[in-house]
Amino acid sequence: QVQLVESGGGLVQAGGSLRLSCAASGRTFSSYAIAWFRQRPGKEREFVAAISWNVNSTYYADSVKGRFTISRDNAKNTVYLQMYNLKPEDTAVYDCAARQPTQSGSYFYPKNYNYWGQGTQVTVSS
Repeated sequence: QVQLVESGGGLVQAGGSLRLSCAASGRTFSSYAIAWFRQRPGKEREFVAAISWNVNSTYYADSVKGRFTISRDNAKNTVYLQMYNLKPEDTAVYDCAARQPTQSGSYFYPKNYNYWGQGTQVTVSS
């Protein structure tokens, strides 16, 4: 069992930066791949970024490539999403999600994740 708690959201002007954190409980955290998803107003949840358990692989949505960076510190049981050059269209509730080592399927789909946090709101003003 893994419990996830997001933090770091807030209100920022366009062009600004934020760093989101996803803190996890559980001794097996380091074996889980972690992703960030977001849900913009009136839209379905969408993939933002993911990182493999061993940090060898990272994945990004095209809309955030070059602006967002996902990283993890397994010693601190925490995954980060550093967001630069934020745009109003980045406004959303951001969730982190964990998938078990045995979970198959693409990193890009919410259905392939087993645990979710409660979300943190990011609002980018123009």
